Amino acid sequence: MSTPQLSVQLYSVRQALEADEDATLGRLAALGLTNVEAFGFVHRAAELADALARHGLSAPTGHASFLSPDGGSSAPDLDDTFRAARRLGVDILFDPFVPASRWADEKEIARTAALLNEAADRAAEHGLRVGYHNHSQEFVHTVDGVNAFDRFADLLNPEVALEIDLFWAAAGGNDVVALLGRLGSRVRALHVKDGPVIDDPFTSGAPFDPADTRQVAAGRGRIPLAAALDAASHAEYAVIEFDHYDGDIFEGIATGLSYLNAKGVA
Repeated sequence: MSTPQLSVQLYSVRQALEADEDATLGRLAALGLTNVEAFGFVHRAAELADALARHGLSAPTGHASFLSPDGGSSAPDLDDTFRAARRLGVDILFDPFVPASRWADEKEIARTAALLNEAADRAAEHGLRVGYHNHSQEFVHTVDGVNAFDRFADLLNPEVALEIDLFWAAAGGNDVVALLGRLGSRVRALHVKDGPVIDDPFTSGAPFDPADTRQVAAGRGRIPLAAALDAASHAEYAVIEFDHYDGDIFEGIATGLSYLNAKGVA
């Protein structure tokens, strides 16, 4: 079993980044972090790379939309996205969200898998790996008795990576440890996120409010993080993320880091 590297998704501190990017990155580095997961970087990769370097930070993983027409799935757009990722030093780039409607239709599930397989081939030309990051809407519908996400995973080429968000996988009705067991070596990263086990909000028809997730620092909620870490034996990265946090976000991250350090993740 490999020990995943610690990281934090910069989306967690998006308000602080907008107010003062340099100070925010400095605070993350002061917590002992050396890795972050980038988002929203495609049009500012060089600038962000310089900012990270000033604080001794790297971005081995990142999020960017490339599986939706409005997210840039044409060949030129893919190349621009992949060049930006490599400029930032990303090794694995994850598409973070495919809308709920595309998981309700078998043909759309197959199309999304085909787009990701094609993107993986093109990304390899840039020395890059790609994959998908789940929320909860991927697990709600079934195809021939199999949930849409498992069906999707079965259609992916072996080189495609998965980043399993443990909080959202639980919200999708999963036993997350069993899910990780089914997905096996495809799982190359985890979003270590804690809180209550909520219902999937993305197919409810109601506007999504991140505050309704009631997320807490890692180790303080009901998501079986320790067992999940043990089950994800091929995970290369353990990424702390908050969609919302009531309180000082840096304290929440620090508490999560302490929890993961105690589990041998550093």
